[in-house]
Amino acid sequence: MKTIGLLGGMSWESTLVYYRYINEVIRARLGGLASAKICLFSVNFSEIVQYQRAGNWCMVAKTLAGYAQKIESSGADFLVICTNTMHKVVPDIEKHIRIPVLHIADATADRIRQRGLTSVGLLGTRFTMEQDFYKGRLERKHHLQALIPPLRDRRLVNRVIYRELCAGRIVAKSRNAFLRIIRQLTGKGAEGVILGCTEINLLLQQKHTPTPLFDTTVIHAEKAVEMALTDKLPRTGGKPTN
Repeated sequence: MKTIGLLGGMSWESTLVYYRYINEVIRARLGGLASAKICLFSVNFSEIVQYQRAGNWCMVAKTLAGYAQKIESSGADFLVICTNTMHKVVPDIEKHIRIPVLHIADATADRIRQRGLTSVGLLGTRFTMEQDFYKGRLERKHHLQALIPPLRDRRLVNRVIYRELCAGRIVAKSRNAFLRIIRQLTGKGAEGVILGCTEINLLLQQKHTPTPLFDTTVIHAEKAVEMALTDKLPRTGGKPTN
């Protein structure tokens, strides 16, 4: 079994889900007392959020790359970043480590394609919904059409994520608002909806809507287990070998 490197704490609410679910899947597959081999580094999310708000993505990249190096040096065979938004700086992180990064958008896109869908709605932070690093990757690399809500609803989703879900607050009114947004996205042609923030699954599950939901936390965690149990890993990160 390979060692999974988890870069978490963004927020710790979803990192907890990653840790528990990865171990549950490992135990289900291997039986007995089997559990995952994991190197976990959990950051102080408030520091990262300050850089986000200031638009200082260089410091976000520098900070997370440093933590990724610590995970690599602790023996991880590959890196799982336990958040969608921070995949914005994956190219910068890859320059500083040798181990591969399991990209959450790639894992999610593979699952969507397996379902035979080509058009999906995307919910997440405003960074994830509006910037090219995620939506553009889905469209260019995986040939998926990604639909996002109008500006007012993007602000609502972002606010719920940061003010409620990252703080462990589950509000029924917010769930109803998300369900309304999902209905609107399906009305525009979305065949399913990506829960493109690792905290959204705390608020919204498949039982709440007939629209297919793609829970990025679960999908990412399952792919991590698959990689941990495989004989071969994809190419390493961008850091040159000595």
